[in-house]
Amino acid sequence: MYLRHFSLREAPFSITPDTSFFYPHEGAQAALNTLLVALRSGEGFVKVVGEVGCGKTVLCRQLLKILQDECVTAYIPNPDMGPDDLLLALTSELRVPEPQPLSRSRLLSALRDCLLRHGEATRPVVVCIDEAQAIPLRTVESLRLLSNLETEKRKLLQLVLFGQPELDDKLAQPEIRQLLQRITFSEYLGPLSASGVGPYLTHRLATAAVDESTDLKVFEPGAIVALARWSRGVPRLINVLAHKCLMLAYGENEHRVTTRHVRLAALDTPGAHYERTWLTRWRQFWRNAGIRARGNAPPQQVQGHRAGGWR
Repeated sequence: MYLRHFSLREAPFSITPDTSFFYPHEGAQAALNTLLVALRSGEGFVKVVGEVGCGKTVLCRQLLKILQDECVTAYIPNPDMGPDDLLLALTSELRVPEPQPLSRSRLLSALRDCLLRHGEATRPVVVCIDEAQAIPLRTVESLRLLSNLETEKRKLLQLVLFGQPELDDKLAQPEIRQLLQRITFSEYLGPLSASGVGPYLTHRLATAAVDESTDLKVFEPGAIVALARWSRGVPRLINVLAHKCLMLAYGENEHRVTTRHVRLAALDTPGAHYERTWLTRWRQFWRNAGIRARGNAPPQQVQGHRAGGWR
């Protein structure tokens, strides 16, 4: 591996959602601030929607990490289950003994008793559901029933949904409009801006560095621009490409990542597409227009153009 070559103690661009590498770029920090304000204000339902690979899971885990000392927290990573299974998963996360014989009403009653005990101890209960777009419609009713658990003054349970844009489509369906009406705060988590890619790379390298003497200027300016364009600012793609770039540089015994390394890594990465700037697209348009003009021009004009200009 390239760790010793670049003076790193761990891989800086792993795609595992590690909160120690959480980068509070503008969009992520705004979403986190909204979540914290909403939950600390006692709001019952909050939603975060983001594109694939834009950091929803690491944001979710960062939120849980911050709240662990002030709330009782639960995390459901895969809600693609039936209504009763979701209630069972929640009782397991909250360490509620399963009532016997099992039934939905008994599960809800046991959960309510648990939530009341936490409420009396002034310990709010926050449940984060990741990949929420995968929740079956028949299971959404369980979420609505959970949102009904409240006292006269406050919600006993607060739910945070993290999902891909398909979550909005699901919540817009008429049969579950009651749940949509209960979502009081909603945030969108998008890709990094082009100017944010460089600081993002530096942040991850610094987090993984052996010590302060580690060289963090591994990626040349042109390579950073190329990474931004090939990844379109999607953090997961940035990580995949940057990891491959470091491997390529290490294989050549180089300590700098160049645009050539980025291009080679991108050509080997499904999902990486070159995002052209408006200037690049404009130049390409006129280049294509010139080719078409030369293709349609009389022979003497084409010859004159090749000689140095139109005649």
